[in-house]
Amino acid sequence: MTISQQLPTLGPGPIETSYSVSSNARRAVEILLRATESELPAEFSRYVQDVVFDSRSTTGDSVCLPCPLRQQEACAGLKALEGCAVAAIADIQRKERRRKITVNLERVTCFLMSAYITTLDGLDKSNPKISRRLPDTDLHGAQSILYRRLSAGLYETRNPGTFYHIHGSLDASTTLSMIGLPPFCPDLTDYGQCIKTIESAVKRFSTAELELRNQRFRQAGTAVLTQEQYKETPHGRIMNSLPPFTVRPLELSTPPIPLMEPENSVGGVRCLHGIRVIELCRVIAGPTIGRSLAAHGASVLKVTSPQLPDVPFFQLDVNTGKHTTSLHLKDPADRAVFETLLASADVILDGYRPSVFTRLGYSPEALAASRRASRGIVYVAEDCFGGSGVPGAEWADRAGWQQIADCVTGVAFEQGSFMGLDEPVVPPFPMSDYGTGSLGTIVALSGIYRRATKGGSWICRTSLSQYNLFLLSLGSYPARVQDELRHRHDAEFFALRHSDSVDEVGKRALRSIRRLHPRLFADSVMQSAYSLGFGGIVRRPREALEIQGLKVGHVRATRPNGFDAPSWEGWEEDKTLLDA
Repeated sequence: MTISQQLPTLGPGPIETSYSVSSNARRAVEILLRATESELPAEFSRYVQDVVFDSRSTTGDSVCLPCPLRQQEACAGLKALEGCAVAAIADIQRKERRRKITVNLERVTCFLMSAYITTLDGLDKSNPKISRRLPDTDLHGAQSILYRRLSAGLYETRNPGTFYHIHGSLDASTTLSMIGLPPFCPDLTDYGQCIKTIESAVKRFSTAELELRNQRFRQAGTAVLTQEQYKETPHGRIMNSLPPFTVRPLELSTPPIPLMEPENSVGGVRCLHGIRVIELCRVIAGPTIGRSLAAHGASVLKVTSPQLPDVPFFQLDVNTGKHTTSLHLKDPADRAVFETLLASADVILDGYRPSVFTRLGYSPEALAASRRASRGIVYVAEDCFGGSGVPGAEWADRAGWQQIADCVTGVAFEQGSFMGLDEPVVPPFPMSDYGTGSLGTIVALSGIYRRATKGGSWICRTSLSQYNLFLLSLGSYPARVQDELRHRHDAEFFALRHSDSVDEVGKRALRSIRRLHPRLFADSVMQSAYSLGFGGIVRRPREALEIQGLKVGHVRATRPNGFDAPSWEGWEEDKTLLDA
């Protein structure tokens, strides 16, 4: 029986006297399963009937975020499907009649805000003291002063009513030079004046001119489109024809790789025990995949280059559960170490621009070919625009980040319209990053399941844009829900404009959410652990997923990039974290 045959026929949705996140999360699961039926092992759908959305609290079942799109429902649905995938994998190892899967809706909401509510000894992302507590991986000083931080922003172009998102978050000097501004302005410290200076520079150019400059300087950036405009682009048409993720064989000659018996030595059975994952990712979306796989027991080794920048604060959140090491893959000695690690890896997570690792000699095809005599590999590629390898997907090789995907697919215009504006606004928090990380986790689990049951090597792909298209497919909240959100949330949030920074949008949204939904910040939702790497207590959201008979959680605290030796041996485990 196919997935479609196991699901009820979707009508226009239930008529509700009050809006319920849990019932609409279930609908999101159904939509997701239909959209990904061609990519998922049919066994995953067996557990859909066992999914429970924990809506025991009013907060959990309420729309908490000041956004028009169903982010909470989308992510809850993704977590539910992740649970189904893990249950199916666990059944290969140890058959069970049923495995109840519980998605905690309060924790899902916190997951979407994770970067903004994670703290180190009580210091959050917005606290100016936090930078002194973190290793400085902002190698180009892109985050060093306000003027340079605002080189990643959404600004109006020369043509009134058209907007462009420039993005210098890791390379501010290049982006500022691209629009004719100096890389540093020591006397320019006022928030409003910084925005005015940068927007005035952007307004010297049309959208077409900015696109040409963006390509010449090899920077991330995009024209801001509505949903309808995106659908009319050649790339948008192709992406709308694709499922949210794809799974394809690279080779089918290697035999199935049996999964190890789930270990029970650190407080509970975790089904990915013995799976080795090399994570080649920065910032949020890709590392979220690795963090989630680590929560199911995989040994995840994050490999970053000492010569490439990364945002320091995000590592507090996304490096949870991993080991992290530093290797420069253009250095022969480091390449030799990396290839030793590769020899016994099961999964590769690639969160860079398509073709980066191909140019280094580590394409999915090359890695699969090198394994033909031994064991297959699962290669998971996550990027911004999607469509890699698909004829006609003209933007597939472009660099991009969460804000770029939000702007190009129409999500930013939906947010602006909700706020009463005829202009785009990037939504609060890196929600598309975390949602894409959840998609990537499901596609990685699909590859792991196929390798265990069919053998071979598998290339698994998803993107920020594909997550946004899934999100948009769920539709906006009903008008009455949007009206209630506008009525209840702080007026200062709705005073934001297109050019306000993501940090300003996030701070205002967070203040409003704290006032309306204090339960989201209680100890029952958050977890604290001492991090040796960061030298303090890191408090972050608990995992949103519970699976009967299995443990979901991490056995090692977070650490900064490059903290550990490049080895699979001698990894520490804190047996108390799973039950904390």
